Amino acid sequence: MSKLLANTLGLGTVGIASYLWGRSSAPVIVEPPTDPKGTGMIRSSGNTSQVFDPARIRPEDFYKYGFPGPIHDLAKHQEFISCYDRTTRNPYWVIEHITKESLRRAEGVDRKRSIFKEDESIPLKFRARLRDYFRSGYDRGHNAPAADAKYSQTAMDETFLLTNMSPQVGEGFNRDYWAHLEDFCRRLTQNYDNVRVMTGPLYLPKECDDGKYRVMYEMVGSPPNIAVPTHFFKLVVGENISNEKISVAAFVLPNDVISNDTPLTTFQVPVEALERSSGMELLQKIPYFNKKDLCKEVKCEIIVREFPKQMNANLIEGKR
Repeated sequence: MSKLLANTLGLGTVGIASYLWGRSSAPVIVEPPTDPKGTGMIRSSGNTSQVFDPARIRPEDFYKYGFPGPIHDLAKHQEFISCYDRTTRNPYWVIEHITKESLRRAEGVDRKRSIFKEDESIPLKFRARLRDYFRSGYDRGHNAPAADAKYSQTAMDETFLLTNMSPQVGEGFNRDYWAHLEDFCRRLTQNYDNVRVMTGPLYLPKECDDGKYRVMYEMVGSPPNIAVPTHFFKLVVGENISNEKISVAAFVLPNDVISNDTPLTTFQVPVEALERSSGMELLQKIPYFNKKDLCKEVKCEIIVREFPKQMNANLIEGKR
């Protein structure tokens, strides 16, 4: 766990591990009321003439009004799969599969033809709206980047659905370091036959003035209903067809201005730490001896690139 990440989370170097991994405790066992005759009936302690039948308690009957959820809106698109969180109006995660071939631009595909769109598959009352980002001060940040979908105009257009967006700090993050991290993932296709990338937001605690840890994040929108993540993660998996072992790296970055001089490895975290902070089980079907540290196989570093002006103009619409 990097020192910078520990500072970002507001936790000490020692405390970060105990926070993310926690401590196990013995389960509390509650003994049910005794039924010495085995009838299934329990006699009330307050009135011995009344007998209570536990089978008459059916909390599941609430479902006759409709199952309350939570609902995970899972959507398969050409270039990515998304799982949408109706509470935060952000993705829980998006998953991509990129290869050298998939990153080649097809004739006629142009980012300028893509527009941000509300996802009409989401019920209106849970939907992120275009107006929610208007003058929010944040970019509509792609989780699955448009540059990964150049093989099809439809695939690129789908990356502009708001179910693929999160509010991101613009200059210094979305248009800079985060974009360079996305480029790093694409460059991995020179080393691996398949690159699988999982991306999503996090809402992590920080230490407050009173010494207590709290999760605090801004809400934007009209009315305020879209959560502004405190951090973002990328879980990167490299596969080669001739090798059953996979190469893995997880990165957690603060949703804030990051100097391009900061080494990418500063943000590398154990997969187990990402599991603890996200509530997800990751790569659990792969035995530990078939997982390798990707950053020990390739140089995990960003390359600072100047991105086209029209792309930046498209990104900053949410700031106006």
